[in-house]
Amino acid sequence: MNKSVIATAIIALLIGSGIGYWVSSERSAESAAEQPAAGERKPLFYRNPMNPGITSPVPAKDEMGMDYVPVYAESDQPEERKPLFYRNPMNPAITSPVPAKDEMGMDYVPVYPEGSAGSGAPAGTVKIDATMVQDIGVRTTAVERSTLSRQIRTIGRVAYDEERIARLHPKYDGWVEKLFVDKTGELVTKGSVLLSIYSPQIVATQEEYLLALNSAEKLKDSPFADVREGAESLLRSTKERLQLLDVPERQINQLKAERKVMKGVRLHSPFNGIVMNIGAREGERITPATELYMITDLSRVWVIVDIYEDDMPWVRKGDTANMQVAGIPGRTFTGKVTYIYPYLEAKTRTLKIRLEFDNRDLVLKPDMFANIDIQANKQVDALVVPSEAIVRTGTQEQVFIQRAPGQFEPRSVTVGVSANGQTQIVSGLKAGEIVVTSSQFLLDSESKLKEATAKMLKAIKPDSGAAEGNATQPAQSEAESKKMRQHDSGMEMGDQQ
Repeated sequence: MNKSVIATAIIALLIGSGIGYWVSSERSAESAAEQPAAGERKPLFYRNPMNPGITSPVPAKDEMGMDYVPVYAESDQPEERKPLFYRNPMNPAITSPVPAKDEMGMDYVPVYPEGSAGSGAPAGTVKIDATMVQDIGVRTTAVERSTLSRQIRTIGRVAYDEERIARLHPKYDGWVEKLFVDKTGELVTKGSVLLSIYSPQIVATQEEYLLALNSAEKLKDSPFADVREGAESLLRSTKERLQLLDVPERQINQLKAERKVMKGVRLHSPFNGIVMNIGAREGERITPATELYMITDLSRVWVIVDIYEDDMPWVRKGDTANMQVAGIPGRTFTGKVTYIYPYLEAKTRTLKIRLEFDNRDLVLKPDMFANIDIQANKQVDALVVPSEAIVRTGTQEQVFIQRAPGQFEPRSVTVGVSANGQTQIVSGLKAGEIVVTSSQFLLDSESKLKEATAKMLKAIKPDSGAAEGNATQPAQSEAESKKMRQHDSGMEMGDQQ
């Protein structure tokens, strides 16, 4: 009797506890459904885990006690990316359509479509985390508008002013009668006598002039006009012959005044200068081919300098140049650019430029070497970036733009002139954009890899060989890879034992 009562009480207690637990769980579920936690996604409905056709607007359990599965809006569900193929980690050119291992047992790396996450970034965009950005030393700067100018430093050589060189040749045959200036390097002034020449041709022309002069004087009162004009014409022609033979005007006037033929004809200096060469000595026979003197005016000198090709856009005629010479310490000469030669030196790939400097005190000597600073007057107002930001690939110039923290986009640009570590950007960038100035070559290698992957993806079609299991190199099948992984796990367990 007592045993049956105790058993009945225990059964009733268990039934009551179960009913209470069920009611409590139902109320808590309804409360949770009515009041979702803050920030938690709200499900659209709940679905039977064993029969998706059965749904419930509130949390529920099926006959086996399993909770219904919440169903959320499509935009709330994270999209799982599906790899297009798998790439050998040591040789990116080797791919496989299924998971595989290389010869070293390393898993192939999955390759996903660019922009599958909805980033909209151009092909070749590199994404790295903030830690990696700091580790590889990526530095950036903003594109800005600035004025570029340039100072060109080079060396030059002092040379003669070719417009102030006189090479004196006679216009007749003769002999040097006397040298009045017989030393090279001697300073001469304009009009000073250089030498005296005896020439039979000059003597004969003087005699003709004296005859014409006497005849013109006798016939000046002739009643016949044609006779007077003929005598005067003969006089003019003989005088012109003397002038064409470079007989000085002072000697012609002396001949007219003295009425006596002069044996020697004197040659005078055409300007102030230095005697650089003497081509004849006393008693020597001369011809029109003989260079009697070479005289140079050194009151103004040229300086010939060479500049590199990349300096060509900066130099203009009229630019100011400063010069210093080792032989004249402490003094700076100021000149200007007077001529830019229209050709390059083939061996040195340089361009010659001519400068002019005043040298009235004759301290600058031809063939002196000098240090030259050319102050280029040209200024360019343009968008500029640091020159180290430009990546030259051989076919184009490009920079890396920071689209967002850790996201870098390669962009082709057209560059202009460069000066003082800055390069002009003709097209491709806007003011305010952020460009990478260091470690861009590491970014470039990764970008090239991504671009190559993007080109491969364009060639892949849904029904192409990738779906059929083709690969660039025979790789392990999924079953073989699974078998190898099981084998590797067994070996590891054996080692541990």
